[in-house]
Amino acid sequence: MPNIKPISDLRNYTEVLHDVAVGEPVFLTKNGRGRYAIVDIRDYERTQATLRLMNELAKGRKSGEEKGWLTLEDVRAHFRARANGEA
Repeated sequence: MPNIKPISDLRNYTEVLHDVAVGEPVFLTKNGRGRYAIVDIRDYERTQATLRLMNELAKGRKSGEEKGWLTLEDVRAHFRARANGEA
């Protein structure tokens, strides 16, 4: 169940921070509407890593659509060459 608190509870911020855990953010409301989320740093870092990965995947897809896709054999040949010290 989501942990929702009014922003006025930040007067006692240690109590609010105590309720934050991995996978369990605290949502703060202002005038009855969602305004902020306090998340554990590990959740934040995981979210940022996911966003970076999705961005790289989108770039790869765009490149494939614009410049053409590599075959599986081309990819294997590329990595074999790198493993053998060839550029």
